[in-house]
Amino acid sequence: MPPTTPIHTCREGPPVHQVRDGYPAWMSDGLTFIGTATVLLRLGPFTVLTDPNFLHRGQWSYLGQGMVSRRRTEPAAQVADLPALDAVVLSHLHGDHFDRIAGRELSADLPILTTGHAAHRLSRRGFRQTVALPTWSSETLTEGDATLTITAVPARHTAGIVNRMLPPVIGSVYEYRSAPDVTPLRLYVSGDTVMHDDLRRIHERFPEIDLAVLHLGGARMLGILLSMDDKQGADLLQLLRPGHVVPVHFDDYGVFGSPLSNFLVETERRGLGSSVRVLRRGETLPLAT
Repeated sequence: MPPTTPIHTCREGPPVHQVRDGYPAWMSDGLTFIGTATVLLRLGPFTVLTDPNFLHRGQWSYLGQGMVSRRRTEPAAQVADLPALDAVVLSHLHGDHFDRIAGRELSADLPILTTGHAAHRLSRRGFRQTVALPTWSSETLTEGDATLTITAVPARHTAGIVNRMLPPVIGSVYEYRSAPDVTPLRLYVSGDTVMHDDLRRIHERFPEIDLAVLHLGGARMLGILLSMDDKQGADLLQLLRPGHVVPVHFDDYGVFGSPLSNFLVETERRGLGSSVRVLRRGETLPLAT
């Protein structure tokens, strides 16, 4: 296995580790793409899962407001395949981000950090450690000298009356420190959002982001954009200027109308292509912590 490259000190792309024997090669420090917006983060002693979606190819997901979509892809893992989790971070409560399999198979005692809307509804479903994170609030996990602070940051599906029909959304920033006096490794996960003015505050608060995970796909309802398409994804990349970016949430459901290829062309056109790291489902991007 080649040595890993610390993503916070080198702009060249670090190696990507493949699925082995049909199962993800879980790394002690890395980001593994499961599918849709589901990623597994291993940061020192902490293991966190985002937006758990484990439906199989061909199964239908209810997206809310009468919208359904059939899954086109197979996730790289199921709940039983995962290592022990310290927390789940859920950007919002839609069926392609927290599905019936997650609701049935995740432990009811697993901490779930999410919006107040989702925390309330999941607690009614029997999850006993839901944590509501209003925008700019934080939750810190600790293990010895190591800390992982997760901060909710602005995100929204769209504007106006359509946005009021949809569940609230948060993005999230992860700051991992192996010891109190070290420079943190900083990751940003966009959640389902479109470009809006409040996203500038993320750059003001966190001017140095090592890795950004962008929810793309250009999903639409009534013709209105609900998640970033290729151009908006490139706009956010230009705004935040992370060391690397991993695109997710782009081809798993029929509701997605903006393919990953468009984003790759757009970022190359703007001179941003060298920062993009495309992961196949089950691949792991090492993170030097």
